[in-house]
Amino acid sequence: MGDLVIEAHGLHKKFKEHVALARLNLEVPAGSIYGFLGRNGAGKTTTIKLLMGFLKADGGDARVLGIPAGDRSAGIEVRRRIGLVTEEKDLYPYMTVAQIIRFTRSFFPRWRDDLERRYLTLFDLPPQRKIADLSKGMRSKLMLLLAISRGAELLILDEPTDGLDAVAVEDMLRELVTISSTEGTTIFFSSHQLEEVEQIADRVCIIDRGAAMVTGVLDDLKADYQRLRIVFAEGPGAPMQWGEGAARVRQDGRTVEILASRDIDNILNQIRSRPGASVERFPVTLKELFLELTRGA
Repeated sequence: MGDLVIEAHGLHKKFKEHVALARLNLEVPAGSIYGFLGRNGAGKTTTIKLLMGFLKADGGDARVLGIPAGDRSAGIEVRRRIGLVTEEKDLYPYMTVAQIIRFTRSFFPRWRDDLERRYLTLFDLPPQRKIADLSKGMRSKLMLLLAISRGAELLILDEPTDGLDAVAVEDMLRELVTISSTEGTTIFFSSHQLEEVEQIADRVCIIDRGAAMVTGVLDDLKADYQRLRIVFAEGPGAPMQWGEGAARVRQDGRTVEILASRDIDNILNQIRSRPGASVERFPVTLKELFLELTRGA
């Protein structure tokens, strides 16, 4: 295995006439915290199921930990190296917390007793309570304990903070950063909570309709994109050719807002050519970038 823990090239998947993934490419470096973002139905869960081998792609290929996704001959070994938290938070409801921990531990030779004890205490999980009696937030904590304690090299997390209160969310985010930095664990997680992603992720991919709209190092993306707010003295007049650097343009009377991704100097020169035009430049948050790109799509 090289420096990439997840590689996907041209992943394509259809369900009847619905295209769930449209030639999706992914590259997740080892040791990164990678935010995988998109609206409901964008293809996030389908991607995770393909990576885990639960679904078979109609086209393209993917490798996880250097092994082709869905390789049955290596399936058990790969899954021992991956910790998965699903959006559904499915666990055996008739077991207690202690029973599901013992049951899961038996399948993983690299199980970490120290991490098990740490997260039982930190997440305040009651060992003798049945899973059926746990809240969704408590099930999220329990699934994360089971995923981390197995000594996983890769954590794949689908909405890991779903159902948690604000304090528990902060605890979980802090632990994800800790486990990545101290253990070198790669974290690939899907979430609708963009502020949480921005807080801990170093790389992101935003997908819509099964295709990657933007991907890269988060700090670089935030530096590359700017929001320009232009006010013309008497309206913009003749249509202006903003160029490819204007990812999104919206006009309301004399005011034009542009999400600019590159060639910003050229856009500014056009604005300055119009007498009386003023422009303000604003940095772009991950939430603004996400909303602009997915609304435009």
